[in-house]
Amino acid sequence: MVTAFFRTLICTAALLGLSLSTATANELNHKNPYVLVQQVSELTFARFERDRQLIETNPDHLKVIVEEELMPYIDSQYSAYKVLGKFLRQTNRAQRDAFVEAFSSYLVTTYAQAFTEYTNQTVSFEPAQDFSGESIVSVGVNIIEPGRPDIKIQFKARRLKNDTWKAFDMVAEGVSLLASKQSQIAAMIRQQGIDQVTITLAEKGQSKVQPRDQKDPS
Repeated sequence: MVTAFFRTLICTAALLGLSLSTATANELNHKNPYVLVQQVSELTFARFERDRQLIETNPDHLKVIVEEELMPYIDSQYSAYKVLGKFLRQTNRAQRDAFVEAFSSYLVTTYAQAFTEYTNQTVSFEPAQDFSGESIVSVGVNIIEPGRPDIKIQFKARRLKNDTWKAFDMVAEGVSLLASKQSQIAAMIRQQGIDQVTITLAEKGQSKVQPRDQKDPS
């Protein structure tokens, strides 16, 4: 089942592109996290619109868009390690690598499924802050939909060793996506072990994307 976190994330990613000029992957500002979040969102949304007919024919094409336009700018290894939490030290290198790959595949499929939730909203950005001495920043966004309270989102990004930035988490109304996933996966690991959880995530990552009108309402 697609969580509200992921639905909000992809809706926001799509929406951010509406008020921006077209950029290309080679023009992305990897050294400014505030600009990077906007530009990546723009590219993702532009691809979504350009490939709409392909998506209607084959909803799994959304996975291709996520893989090519969104995932290169998400620090999936860092996110996976954060989700593992205290269990990270209990794994060997092969287990960690397998978990990262499975978790990344799971994210791709979940993000792709969440794209089917997109409807027409608008967004506003909170002012950028000075990040010159920071290693982690939060990029604030408000999702605005008539007749409903605004949804406050923060995309968290981290500075890498080469002074570029990648996103790794989203905080919706004060609740961290990674913290939520960490709680769920920790419970699974305690019950099933890391290897079985990795298999489960990999299987979920292979799930087909279901059109919005065909999904299980539960």
